[in-house]
Amino acid sequence: MSQLTTHILDTTKGRPAADVTVVLYTPLPGDGWLEMTRGVTNQDGRVPDLLSPTMRLPVGPYKLKFFTQEYFERTNATTFYPYVEIVFTVSDASHYHVPLLLNAYGYSTYRGS
Repeated sequence: MSQLTTHILDTTKGRPAADVTVVLYTPLPGDGWLEMTRGVTNQDGRVPDLLSPTMRLPVGPYKLKFFTQEYFERTNATTFYPYVEIVFTVSDASHYHVPLLLNAYGYSTYRGS
């Protein structure tokens, strides 16, 4: 299993958000971010293989960017958030699950299991 997994739940519909592009970034020295990898949520709203099973992230900050605009356009919904960025810290080699609870006018996240 990937050390880092994520999923998106559309809380308005009570259903997973499928076909959403998710990008993982690592910080650049100074100010900026470098894309490491990207994936697309499956029909369960999950990206189970964002990293290869053998890859381990070094300790430090990372950013997940969820491209939500296209999802809302496909569902004929207007959104206040064209994308969502979540910055988090990896502190060890354990599994990190970063879910996104999403609706057109709000979102929340937490460290899942």
